[in-house]
Amino acid sequence: MRREASVLHLDLDAFFAAVEQRDKPSLRGRPVVVGGVGGRGVVATASYEARAYGARSAMSTAEARRRCPSGTAFLGGRFAAYRRTSEVVMGLLRELSPLVEPVSIDEAYVDLAAGGHDLSVAAVTELGRDLKVRIAAATGGVTGSVGIGSSKLMAKIGSELQKPDGLVVVPPGGELELLHPLSVTTLGGVGPATAERLHQVGVKTVGDLAAKSLADLVALAGRAHGAGLYALARAEDDRAVVPDREAKSVSHEETFERDLTDLAVLGREIDSMAGRVGKRLRDSAFSGRTVTLKLRRYDFTTLTRSQTLPQPTDDPRQIATIARRLLADAGAEGGLRLLGVGVSGLSLYAQGDLFAEDDDDAPMTATEETAPEDAVPEPPLPADKRWWPGQDVRHEEQGAGWVWGRGLGRVTVRFEGPLTTPGPVRTLAADDPLLQPADPPDWRPTA
Repeated sequence: MRREASVLHLDLDAFFAAVEQRDKPSLRGRPVVVGGVGGRGVVATASYEARAYGARSAMSTAEARRRCPSGTAFLGGRFAAYRRTSEVVMGLLRELSPLVEPVSIDEAYVDLAAGGHDLSVAAVTELGRDLKVRIAAATGGVTGSVGIGSSKLMAKIGSELQKPDGLVVVPPGGELELLHPLSVTTLGGVGPATAERLHQVGVKTVGDLAAKSLADLVALAGRAHGAGLYALARAEDDRAVVPDREAKSVSHEETFERDLTDLAVLGREIDSMAGRVGKRLRDSAFSGRTVTLKLRRYDFTTLTRSQTLPQPTDDPRQIATIARRLLADAGAEGGLRLLGVGVSGLSLYAQGDLFAEDDDDAPMTATEETAPEDAVPEPPLPADKRWWPGQDVRHEEQGAGWVWGRGLGRVTVRFEGPLTTPGPVRTLAADDPLLQPADPPDWRPTA
């Protein structure tokens, strides 16, 4: 624990959707869902307008479509645009301190002590306000929520408390007052399985958790996990800010209160862990080719089993399916006391992983109300003409825009950009030689 509130955590608000709304003025103030636009797709990010209808990250796109009203924009991701905006934000953070630890494309920790700042509560509060203003100005209106505290734990919790566009400074000495009334699921080490076990023994808040002895928590969650929960419930977190750490893999594991042998129960645990791994991959704009299952048997022998895929994935359902198959091959005889799921061989998203379509020839539209009712499959177009909702394009006569929809051998484009007013919609032949894919538009006015 530090004596000053010198760790800052920034979390950009609904980042992918915010960038889409910035670059597509007709979508500002409307519900936007970014992710897989096909039937197998998964939501990567939902705008706050879409969240009001229950859309959430990691939800299937099909479920998000059922919940959201007509007119909701369902877009494939544009990671070049997101990464360009992220780089601008990370540059602003590095002006504050040489110690910046990016956690994902839209999230980072900053060690303010290493930047030589005045660390009084008033001074870091003003620093946080100024940072938020600078981020919005530099990114064309993308907002971020800031938490500042005496540890990574408190900074991250602070950034989550007043989203979107929030700022919370946790003063030194005030950690437990803020922490203890919160749900126990606020702590990073408490996933669905652990939360369920804690609820069974009456632990619903962090304060309830703090009332448990170390021996109780070790018995409940295992030695390492129990000790970690014991410390976090007391706001004890001495993790350092590690600059520019490059992820080699993403994984999650659980130690069980008792040895498990039931494959159905173990399968549910795998599904939960795969969901968390998939979310972390999407949040970091990565996918991976190798799925690994780790298991520790009743006699403490530890095994790993892996399968490498021909194409990278971040789909939690695919990860879970492979991990379940690996478990079936390894068996659970005698009982398992620990299970883990991981993905390695990471690379930046390739279009078509999370955003794969069920049928390359099926009509696709950005919004529900524009979907053709009489569309029929057509022969595949050349690869560079396989348009997808949200894609940046340029027409030699009509200028820059983005794909609104496609089908029946046609593509519908809205011609607008981040510095224009909402633009007109035009329908063109899908093989129009004047229409080409384009780089993301620049949101910064030219001098």
